[in-house]
Amino acid sequence: MILGLDHIGLATADPGRAGAQLAALGLARTTSGTADAYGVACEFWNIPGAPAGPAVELVSPARPGSAVEGRLQDPGPGLYHLAFTVDSLEDEAARLRGEGFLALDARPCRGARPGMRVVFLYLPEPAELLVELVHYAPAG
Repeated sequence: MILGLDHIGLATADPGRAGAQLAALGLARTTSGTADAYGVACEFWNIPGAPAGPAVELVSPARPGSAVEGRLQDPGPGLYHLAFTVDSLEDEAARLRGEGFLALDARPCRGARPGMRVVFLYLPEPAELLVELVHYAPAG
């Protein structure tokens, strides 16, 4: 089951400049990390005082051949994906595949935040929507 919006991913080749623009909007960088399976560096920006609320994630290449490299070439920087927190990656991915989403990951991968596991799916029509399902390991 989808529990809520985790973050909105923005693709950028210049996270320093994009981060400065998010800071101008009043957001603060709360966490950062890499998602090695995708070859991307990620920065999560939140409204100060609301670190558990939905974030804006800046996604940039961490190595040649990264998952975001093609997106930066065509159509270019900008909205990359919508990420939703779910109670079960496997169950929700199966449900969405039944609704016409295409699975991009054969199995869940480690995300850029501690305890984060993710699965990406794609819906080509009508909005060409890339969706990330997110599940966090229980704290402790």
